[in-house]
Amino acid sequence: MSEPVAVLGAGSWGTTFAKVLADAGNDVALWARRPALAETIRRRRRNDDYLPGIQLPELRVDTDPAVVLRGAGIVFLGVPSQSLRGALAELGGLVEPDALVVSLAKGVENGTNLRMSEVVRQGLGVPAERIAVVSGPNLATEIAREQPTAAVVSSVSIETANRVATVCTNRYFRTFVNTDVIGTEFGGVLKNLIAVAIGIVVGVGYGDNTKASILTRGLAEMTAFAVAFGAQPETLSGLAGLGDLIATSESPLSRNNRAGRLLGQGYTKDDVLRTMDQVAEGLTSVEPVLALAAERGVEMPIVAQVAEVLAGTLDPRDIAPHLTTDPAPVGE
Repeated sequence: MSEPVAVLGAGSWGTTFAKVLADAGNDVALWARRPALAETIRRRRRNDDYLPGIQLPELRVDTDPAVVLRGAGIVFLGVPSQSLRGALAELGGLVEPDALVVSLAKGVENGTNLRMSEVVRQGLGVPAERIAVVSGPNLATEIAREQPTAAVVSSVSIETANRVATVCTNRYFRTFVNTDVIGTEFGGVLKNLIAVAIGIVVGVGYGDNTKASILTRGLAEMTAFAVAFGAQPETLSGLAGLGDLIATSESPLSRNNRAGRLLGQGYTKDDVLRTMDQVAEGLTSVEPVLALAAERGVEMPIVAQVAEVLAGTLDPRDIAPHLTTDPAPVGE
């Protein structure tokens, strides 16, 4: 059963998810901040700024969030993690009183170290039972090209998770549900950091052994961290953890992989940020993740090494031995 839904954010992921929802038969309203972009999507059904060559389905597009949110039973937030709180402040009382709110972002907020569902709860005053998150191996360009994939919809309310999953399931986008919001969100955050590490060693010129070592030990780091905050370990072995980690670490379409490769080639963090035309969430999440890890006494050597490369205190060529060799034998 279709229903009116709203998507806030007309970047690559927001626009792609609007397409997913429209292709599932829903009445979709998309909020684009820039009038020129909104007019292009409305008139040409294209968003070549972010999804070149992709023809979009019929979407209602507007620059006024009040118009986009009016009557929407489910609101999908497709803005970057560090911009989310500011976007929520603009919404004020515009969200329908009983609407579900879904975060599509994968990050931890700088300054507060909050997950995106927690930011939504604070910013909108929405109870946790009406909040959901979407995560998984979701490279926007591939999905926009209708290449089959799967994702996880998570909420503390299984009814909310099921309702959200139903509206975004179509012939190329399959959804699974769980109630482990902590594990689902942290999986989406942490895999970005490991993907940066993989990109670094690729940029340096190291091969598959190094990548496989970081990928495997990276998953162990991700799991230990998430479990320390109350996640279920199996969540990190599923789509929201391992699945997303593989896609983000291996694909040239991944912004985090690309950022890592540039770092491995000797570019500084500032160089990389100037080069990237979209946000690489892994670069903004390193510090808050390490702060959270320190709070719970979780060791994250791979993420710590990425932080040193970003700070310019570790040569990228030295990252692999530190990550894959311990001073004494330890258990896997």
